[in-house]
Amino acid sequence: MPSRFPDIMLLAAGLGRRLRPLTDSTPKPLIRVGGIPLIERVMASARAEGATRFTANAHHHADQVLAHFAGLLKVNREDVLLDTGGGVKAALTMVHSDPFFVMNTDAFWPAGIDRPLARMIERHEPGSITLLCVQPHRATGFGRSHDFCLAPSGEITPDYGAPVIYAGVVLMGKSAFANTPEGPFSLLTLFEAAQARETLRGVMLDAPWYHVGDPKALTEAEQALSA
Repeated sequence: MPSRFPDIMLLAAGLGRRLRPLTDSTPKPLIRVGGIPLIERVMASARAEGATRFTANAHHHADQVLAHFAGLLKVNREDVLLDTGGGVKAALTMVHSDPFFVMNTDAFWPAGIDRPLARMIERHEPGSITLLCVQPHRATGFGRSHDFCLAPSGEITPDYGAPVIYAGVVLMGKSAFANTPEGPFSLLTLFEAAQARETLRGVMLDAPWYHVGDPKALTEAEQALSA
């Protein structure tokens, strides 16, 4: 275990096209679910486990993201949208821990009912990439059957083990970005390279998981949270 909880990099720059018209005037991370902005729900789950240092990127309605945090959060403003991998790479100088977490801001689990980040830290190995996974039956607002499989050994595979969904959280080291391109690229390319090296690992979330990708999913998440 590291002496301090790893930094959290929040991906908050996306356009949120599938959530239109809500995102025409509001960035997706600030869309409210049950009265609470998505990004605040994600941060609450991390804080419940001990996270204290956060960085975010911003592009779409970036001024609103900056105003929301009023200087209390380090924000890297992207003049050009850099996708998930490029966005993290551009903000690496703001991230002090190694390894560090990257968290999507359109998916969350209720804060405090599980401690998956701690398990990810415990099982992470230098040079590997560790993903948070969720079983399909615990996921709300996700359209595909699954993303990949999680073997009993903890290895992510294409077709061996339990079918799982990527839950939007990854623990990784800065060295993963050593040979990456400048400009936009997806984190998925790093995941695929790690899988080819057999260094892509997974940890299962033991909690309900809500993905808010479109208005229907937003309604489903609010209904489930109020039940």
